[in-house]
Amino acid sequence: MIKFEHSTNTAPLILGAGITGLGCGSSTGFRIIERQNFPGGICASYHMEPGHRQRNRHRRSDEEDFRFEYGGGHWIFGRNEPMLELLRSYDEFVTRERKASVYLSSMDLTVPYPIQNNLRYLPADLREAILSEMKEQQPSATVPTMSAWCASVFGPTLAGLFFHPFHELYTAGLAGTIAPQDSYKTPVDLALVRQGAERSTRPAGYNTTFIYPHNGLNAVMDALERRCDIRYDTEAVRINPEARTVRLSDGSTLPYSALISTIPLNILQQISGLRTASVQDPYTSVLVLNIGARKGKRRIDDHWVYFPTSRSGFHRIGFYDNVDPRFLPRSKRDGEHTSLYVEMAYRGGDRPDEQAIAQRCSAVMQELQDLDIIRDAEIVDPTWIDVAYTWTIPGSTWREEMIAAARQHDIHCIGRYGAWKFQGILDSLNDGLRFVL
Repeated sequence: MIKFEHSTNTAPLILGAGITGLGCGSSTGFRIIERQNFPGGICASYHMEPGHRQRNRHRRSDEEDFRFEYGGGHWIFGRNEPMLELLRSYDEFVTRERKASVYLSSMDLTVPYPIQNNLRYLPADLREAILSEMKEQQPSATVPTMSAWCASVFGPTLAGLFFHPFHELYTAGLAGTIAPQDSYKTPVDLALVRQGAERSTRPAGYNTTFIYPHNGLNAVMDALERRCDIRYDTEAVRINPEARTVRLSDGSTLPYSALISTIPLNILQQISGLRTASVQDPYTSVLVLNIGARKGKRRIDDHWVYFPTSRSGFHRIGFYDNVDPRFLPRSKRDGEHTSLYVEMAYRGGDRPDEQAIAQRCSAVMQELQDLDIIRDAEIVDPTWIDVAYTWTIPGSTWREEMIAAARQHDIHCIGRYGAWKFQGILDSLNDGLRFVL
């Protein structure tokens, strides 16, 4: 690890060694404060051996362990060529054409994603009702909420079949109160909808193609870390914007000349005391259940599957090994084992206790077995992502107010969570690498 020396006692500091913080630290030499003992945040990979509970940052030399990610599958999409070129200097990458689907449990029916472009898989009466309603819809840019946007675009039948129940799970019940966002994640093209009601269509959406490092995301994180000065196992617990100091979890206090914050914007407000006229926008947390198991009879070749309804409340299952078999131990790359993740959303601040998490995990495992997706499991490992998805209340200016208030004190908010915006790994890395004071 490179240690950078500064000419004065007061230097800029970076909060958070996720992908944005690593990018910023590697390009500027500013010290990073990180509460975990590893780099990469929710994009970090880890490894577990069957029969053991320890999470290992690095893989066994014989590859007889499962690979997972703390935040569930994080695949790299986008066309930022400078960032792609940089990543490819760190490792080899596999390229995948997205294969995803929607599972409608009430009909035991699997429909390719996006569902609106694959209506031919639905019963004829549903298909005709959806087509008729979508032709009559007149989407408005002024619809206030996510639920209202879905209804205005897709009509009551398709919204009720998939979008409303899925978003209820995905947003932990916030869909009726938060603003629609990231509309490019839900492509709407009536010509493709009509075509998809009769025959196959071209792929649609923002992540139709994605890449992933041959040696896992840690190959990227490790390469960036080698160019950084990181203080691990240390959390910023209080910021004094006037004095320009940060109090840390070990009791020490560090002065700074400027602060680059990649931690969630709501956490920054909480520990800095900076005030805004608007109340904070909401967020959702996610319980990720990483599983290594024998496959059941229901063989799934998708990279991930969306569930608008599930008995235990999960909204998505992802199959790591369908992206890359190296997520599995070497001896289990036999087509009979799987490495997967299951996602369940909670409203921000509603973290369950350990007993409740254990009960939820048990319910999920039972449902996966009842669906015949898995048989017996070798590893069942839950992780908690406190701020996973960030939302905006219709008309809210909290994000802009908070970023402006921070900037007045030379606190710069960047990245996916620091700037409270949706973006992928490439853009988050770009935010860090391109940052200048």
